[in-house]
Amino acid sequence: MYLFNIIDWYSRKVIDYELSSTLEKGFVLRCLKRAFSRCKPEIMNNDQGSHFTNADYLELLEKEGVKVSMDGKGRATDNSRTEQYFRSLKYECIYLNEYEDPRELRKGIARYVQFYNQERPHQSLNEAKPDQFYAHTIEKIAS
Repeated sequence: MYLFNIIDWYSRKVIDYELSSTLEKGFVLRCLKRAFSRCKPEIMNNDQGSHFTNADYLELLEKEGVKVSMDGKGRATDNSRTEQYFRSLKYECIYLNEYEDPRELRKGIARYVQFYNQERPHQSLNEAKPDQFYAHTIEKIAS
C-alpha cells in the first residue's frame, strides 16, 4: 500500500491523504485536487519521487499557482516534518496493529489521522494539537 499525505508544516496538520494499492499517479492527483478545493499552500515540498516529477503533477501545481520545492536526491532531512509524521504513524498505529486487509488499514489510518490532528499534542506547538494550532493560525491571518 502507498500513502500520500499533504501536511501543513507550520501546524503539523494532515490536510488530506490518500491510500492506494498501486503506484499510479491518479491517487496523488485526486488527493491534491480535494485538498486544494479547501485550502491551497503557497509552496508544496516533495521528494523527487516519480509522482512529484510527473508532468501532470507539476502542471496541476502550476495551474493552481503553487510553487514547487523539491528535496535533494536521497535527503530525507529536507522533508523532515513529513518524515516525522510517517515515523509517528508507523510507531503509533501501523506497527501496533495487525491489519488483515487494505480496508482495515484504511480504517486504521483514518482513525490515526483524526487522533493525530485532534488529540495528539506536539511539543513543538507548545503541546497544542494540530487542528487547534491550525485554526488559531487561520484566525490570526484573517484578523
